[in-house]
This record gives sequence, structure tokens and C-alpha cells, in this order.
Amino acid sequence: MNKGELVSTVAEEAGVSQTQAEQIIGALFNAIVAAAQTGDKVAWPGFGSFSISQRAARTGRNPQTGEAIKIAASKALRFSPAAALKAALNK
Repeated sequence: MNKGELVSTVAEEAGVSQTQAEQIIGALFNAIVAAAQTGDKVAWPGFGSFSISQRAARTGRNPQTGEAIKIAASKALRFSPAAALKAALNK
């Protein structure tokens, strides 16, 4: 499902225009990003939660040359599905 299909589906389900649906979806993603930037966890019961995962600095290898390279520490957004979502996917 691409962005346009998602917007159409949400607009139809919620009974709003596609423009309103796109604004709502955008606001949702912006809220998740803003919460993640401050270190907060965003949870939606029955769906799952978004949180920040810390990745430590490490040494990697350049696959072309085999040369060792340093990979800096970073943060990543992590999604953990709720038990209800897992059960729905495994019916």
C-alpha cells in the first residue's frame, strides 16, 4: 500500500475528505517523530508501540575492500507490535 492508497482508505473509513485524511496522517507521524526525539515511547493499545533504540559505536568492514571502518553511535526508531496485532497477522 502506498501513500495515496493509505490516504484514500483512511478518508473512506473515517468519512472525511482525502485532504483531511492526509493532514491527519501527517499529524500522526509528526507526533510520533516529536515524541521519539524527546525519548518518549508512543503506544497504541492493540496495535503496538514506537520507541528509540540506541545503537553503540562499532567497527564494520567495507564490503568492497575489506577495510575496517568506524561506524558512529546512532539512534533508530523501533516498532514493537502488540499481541493483538501479532494474533491478527497469524490467523
